Amino acid sequence: MKKFNLFKEIITVNKKSFLNAINSSKIFGITIKGDIVFEPFAHKEILIFSAKHTPSPINALTPNKAPSLSDILGKNYQVIEDEDRVLIKAFSNWQELIGLNMPRASYDDTTADGVAEFSNKELEDIGWHATEFDINYRTLVEIAEEACEGTLLCIEQEEPFQFSGLGFFSDDTDVQKVLFTYCQKEIKNLLQDGSDFNKETLSDDQEEAAEFFDAL
Repeated sequence: MKKFNLFKEIITVNKKSFLNAINSSKIFGITIKGDIVFEPFAHKEILIFSAKHTPSPINALTPNKAPSLSDILGKNYQVIEDEDRVLIKAFSNWQELIGLNMPRASYDDTTADGVAEFSNKELEDIGWHATEFDINYRTLVEIAEEACEGTLLCIEQEEPFQFSGLGFFSDDTDVQKVLFTYCQKEIKNLLQDGSDFNKETLSDDQEEAAEFFDAL
């Protein structure tokens, strides 16, 4: 998987497309690639902004000044405009972006507790059963991030260390195959070793998990 670190990334948006979206009276979004998209947003779409612009009522006594693009995006964005582009840095709006992107994320790694579940049912079945053999979600996520395609939307800095992220797998089926194979191999090894887990003394839940991974 590739990291998209909002501390470092600048999102480039076509100004004309941005203005058209603002004037459309529709809910639109800006993706991490700088594309303008409209609701309903695609599965696994990653956004750095989403809104519907509603112009302020016209008042003849106190004419309103047209808001700038920076005004429309809000104070938590850093914005530079040139002739045909809008350059955006969005890291200061991270807390809002978590809520915006969570419905489409594969997993949540934004809290101190770490990853606790997968949004995909089949992946969650793997994660749930794997815990019976002390294979935690952190291990599974690291395996998937190393072996599979996807994007980790995050804020990450080294000093002082800070990390918070949302993971988006490109192909859930591929991740399922990778994690299932890993868990199956690990559980077979654990059962053969016998030091921590023994076939004869497995609990009902452990036996169910071993059967799920075809490891008995």
